[in-house]
Order: sequence, then structure tokens, then C-alpha cells
Amino acid sequence: MVTALDERRARHVAEQVPDPELPMLTLADLGVLRAVELRPDGTVVAGLTPTYSGCPAMAEMRADVAARLRAAGFARVEIRTVLDPPWTTDWITAEGRRKLTEAGIAPPGSAPRRSGGPVPLELSAIRRAVACPRCGSSDTEETSRFAATSCKALWRCRSCLEPFEYVKEI
Repeated sequence: MVTALDERRARHVAEQVPDPELPMLTLADLGVLRAVELRPDGTVVAGLTPTYSGCPAMAEMRADVAARLRAAGFARVEIRTVLDPPWTTDWITAEGRRKLTEAGIAPPGSAPRRSGGPVPLELSAIRRAVACPRCGSSDTEETSRFAATSCKALWRCRSCLEPFEYVKEI
């Protein structure tokens, strides 16, 4: 017999799985864990949304969630990919943003707002104010559009002179 307590336990287990690229965050902190449901037949169905369509970490996320749930005693696990609505950096929780800053990574600002229809093309450079996660100064500059993962950029603080990574808004 499946109970609400079992479903809460399954959700708790899935929420504790760390992100493979940003291990200071859980998949719940990152906002990619969309749902955890326990069906009457005992199957746990977890929904994950990739951060972008080519996210190379998606297979590992799926495997990690399934492994954790099975290790917690849930024999039947199904991981679904949820593409709609698409993930944005706005789904990173306040706790996730705090953890990024504590790890020396600047969290993203608000994701660009788009209405339905065509996406406008901007040909000018986008100027962002990114605060240094170490000293808080906004006197920072981008040194590379890409960092260890394609979702991050490299920045440098002109005040404390420390380099840092920045999670880009999408």
C-alpha cells in the first residue's frame, strides 16, 4: 500500500541529489527537479527539466535520481524529461543562489522576459552588473563568455582582483 508518507519520502530523497556540474546545489535548488509522484503500483515517477536542450549532464542527473530512489527502497523508478515550460535561471531557489555565492560563484540575475512569438534579435552587447561573490563590489568585468561549463562565464573583480565564475541567465 502506497501512502502520502511514502510519496513525501520519495520526494525528499530526490530533492537531496546534487547537481553533477554544480555539486554545491541539489537538483531541487537548481529547479530542474519538477515533480515526484508515487503511483498506486509503487512506481516513483520523477520529472526533470534540462537547463538547456543540449545539457550534457542530463543523463547523469537521471541516473543519479534513479539510483538514489532505488537505494532508498523504491524498486520501480521512472525518470521523465519535462520540456515544457522550459527551465530558466529564475527557477534557481533563494537557497541555491545563496549556496552559489558561498561557493564563490555569482548567481544569475533575472532571466530575460519573452512574450510569445518571435524572439527579438539584439545586436548590441548586453551590459550586466555582476556583483563579486567574494567582496560584493560591482566593479567587475567579463574575461571569458565560457567557463568550466557552458552555463557559466568567467569574470574578474577589479576591486579585490579575484576571478570568479558567473552563472549566465537563460
